[in-house]
Amino acid sequence: MSELIPPLASDGQILAEVNGCLGLITLNRPQALNALSLGMVRDMTTLLRHWAASPEIEAVAVIGAGREGKPAAFCAGGDIRFLHQAAHAGDPALDDFFTEEYRLNHLIHNYPKPYVALMDGIVMGGGMGISQGSRLRVLSERSVLAMPETAIGLFPDVGGGWFLAQCPGHVGEWLALTGHQAAAADALEWGLGDVYVCSENWPALIDELRRGAQPSAEHVVATVMQRSDLAPLSDGADLLAAINRHFSQPTLAAVLASLAAAEDTWARQTHAALLKRSPLMMAVTLELVRRGRQLSLADDLRLERDLVHHAFHLRGAARSETVEGIRALAVDKDHAPRWQPASVAEVDPAEVASFFVSPWPAQAHPLRDLA
Repeated sequence: MSELIPPLASDGQILAEVNGCLGLITLNRPQALNALSLGMVRDMTTLLRHWAASPEIEAVAVIGAGREGKPAAFCAGGDIRFLHQAAHAGDPALDDFFTEEYRLNHLIHNYPKPYVALMDGIVMGGGMGISQGSRLRVLSERSVLAMPETAIGLFPDVGGGWFLAQCPGHVGEWLALTGHQAAAADALEWGLGDVYVCSENWPALIDELRRGAQPSAEHVVATVMQRSDLAPLSDGADLLAAINRHFSQPTLAAVLASLAAAEDTWARQTHAALLKRSPLMMAVTLELVRRGRQLSLADDLRLERDLVHHAFHLRGAARSETVEGIRALAVDKDHAPRWQPASVAEVDPAEVASFFVSPWPAQAHPLRDLA
């Protein structure tokens, strides 16, 4: 079996196993909630390409390592402290991270064999990027799904502009702007998951995938499906009318005004949450999701690569909303980001538009070959 597991370089942050026809990837950075490092992105890419070309492998499953007595986490996103350090240092690994992560996301969405994401616990940001393209997205009652990037002055990337745009009505705009944490029932309702397995059945499921007979891709899928159950009822349908009323407004200012004029608790809480986000990056985010409805995944990822370049480089690290947002959340931890501008009314439409101008000619784009 050794020829089926190529050399890996992330110092154990990615573990690989083969059981019958199944290639199993474990995200093994539990102390960081399995947040993705550049090495992890590279190792996942190496494994997936190798297994795509190996006839012996018919399916792939991805899980997150856990910590005894701690809440489950599939993957909490990217390594944002690394992004902060790299931005200040002018480290080219910053650009490599996003280019290679987005390539990995595209590979997963277009993977030629069944790819199963076992999304137990926290699934945020980069964790959504390596799971939303799965053939089978498996959730439990512990699953918490979110794209919380506006809280750090970024936008929902890793294909978020595309997959959030596929949600019903204007749920995509709401999830993208607020970073709302969706439970399993709502995620299934909105098309962000496929199968529900109660957490009490996860140990047996993982053990069967690791050690049970797995002679075919169909058997791998059946192993999951025989433990599936009805998910708890979602209240997402009840929220849809309110979400559509407010988040269908034509501009970010109009969304906020609509929420401010409503008198219900949900609208007040949603309005308060948005007032804490980067006004500039919320405007960029709203435009991204609305463009995403007309884009292919590949074109969306190319656009996101443009946007993330500008997020770190348009103003320089000293004035980047993203660098400031990460500082406030994860470096100084004062939870008091100094957004520039500080209010939606001060956002310059010309600056928002500049994010959507690619810094590369089409033939030189780092993701130019994505199909």
